[in-house]
Amino acid sequence: MKIAVAGASGRAGSCITAELANRGHHVTGIARNPEKIAKLPNVTVVKGDANARAELAGLWAGHDVAISSIHFLQSDVETLIGAAKDSGVSRYLVVGGAGSLEVAPGARLVTTPSFPPQYKAEAEKGAAFLDRLRQERELNWTFLSPSALFVPGERTGKFRLGTDQLLVDSSGKSWISFEDFAVALADEIERPAHLRQRFTVGY
Repeated sequence: MKIAVAGASGRAGSCITAELANRGHHVTGIARNPEKIAKLPNVTVVKGDANARAELAGLWAGHDVAISSIHFLQSDVETLIGAAKDSGVSRYLVVGGAGSLEVAPGARLVTTPSFPPQYKAEAEKGAAFLDRLRQERELNWTFLSPSALFVPGERTGKFRLGTDQLLVDSSGKSWISFEDFAVALADEIERPAHLRQRFTVGY
């Protein structure tokens, strides 16, 4: 498949780009600073601004799938959704956040007293992004939320998937590596199971 990744120089975006390329997909890595994207086989690096709708739509056009792996505070939901629609891609996937996951029925993680205040604005904007996608009737979207701790680690290929509830392991820890998150996202692209849905991944 031809897959475009906006934010390919970031920690999650770089792992996603590498995972897809290693699987033989043709990946276009997009970033404001393209020199920060690793040079890999099957990866074409281009400079692009995710806050410029027409420019981004043009870069995404001609691909089967578009992925945005961009901090929510540094982007605009209407610009990204508009670019995905304008580009004509068949699928649009978003690297989401954990803040919108539920810890109890109707109670999101971001609303809990222990949620780190330095991440609250980003998490709230990510939750708003998901809410906006859920109103979308034209776009074939998928939103993948990591677990609470989203950290560098190993590619194990061993993890659990969920839907709207925060995943916690037997010790009470909620976490996923960037590498295994990328595996879960690539699996979803190759074997669609969450069309117009949010899902989550964790150990």
